[in-house]
Amino acid sequence: MNDALMSHATETITVGSKSFATASKLFDPATRRSALMLYAWCRYCDDVIDEQELGFRTDVPQQELGFRTDVPQQESALARLAMLRLETQRAFDGETMGEPAFAAFQEVVKQHGMPAHLAFEHLEGFAMDVRETRYQTFDDTLRYCYHVAGVVGLMMAWIMGVRDNSVLDRACDLGLAFQLTNIARDIVEDAENGRCYLPAQWLAEEGMSASEIAAPAKRQHIARLARRLVMAAEPYYASAKAGLRGLPLRSAWAIAAAHGVYRQIGIKVMAAGPAAWDRRQGTSKAEKIGLLAKGAGMALTSRLSRPAPRPAHLWQRPRAR
Repeated sequence: MNDALMSHATETITVGSKSFATASKLFDPATRRSALMLYAWCRYCDDVIDEQELGFRTDVPQQELGFRTDVPQQESALARLAMLRLETQRAFDGETMGEPAFAAFQEVVKQHGMPAHLAFEHLEGFAMDVRETRYQTFDDTLRYCYHVAGVVGLMMAWIMGVRDNSVLDRACDLGLAFQLTNIARDIVEDAENGRCYLPAQWLAEEGMSASEIAAPAKRQHIARLARRLVMAAEPYYASAKAGLRGLPLRSAWAIAAAHGVYRQIGIKVMAAGPAAWDRRQGTSKAEKIGLLAKGAGMALTSRLSRPAPRPAHLWQRPRAR
């Protein structure tokens, strides 16, 4: 195996997501390798669309990244999206990949027989950002969450050997819960970057428009909206927990730990109220250690449980044709 690819993927996750980097150490070596390779591709695609590097704004000139600088921003974003789609298809076609993130992703595709439609459904989430999609209802927001995170849950489960649709549904639910937590944590930062994932109906109920989200005077309203998001994530976290039984034990431990860490972030956002955006909410090293231990208990007890069917009222992912 290509150790250079593993080094690249490890560095990517260490900088890009400390929460998932911690949980990923619990996987068996083969699963961890594939999970990190998948993360490297997801992170790269996200960074290309947002003109960032590992989640942070980059000062590298666009011409050095291979894009023209004499075109409007929207056209440039469309060109970057087209590049991601083309390179992803080339990875599935077995062509030689020069970019490490795509070489890493190609390894995952070959090793696990990853369905192409999952990768392209993930890229559709970035397309929604490029199109500056607005979300009228909470179901619309969940559709975005599906593309950017629910599909990642499906791909992760696929790496773990899951093929049962009922377990895949639970994996998707965890991705939905994670993304709802992310939206709650990043409401103000997203608004400052011109993005809003909150349902317009919710904003209207607060007497607000999207243009007011970043205003300090509106923090009480934003806190109420964040609370709604965090509470809306709860049934998806519960559904995901019920799916641990369908994962190999070490994978269940890793996923249970990630479940705990992300859910705790949402709890902190809700508890901080209007002060939640004075600093980025996260978990400390000590909290992560405690959640790792709690995750072990969740994974073990999942072997003994027989969860109820997935609640019918939860948003249902689209099925592949």
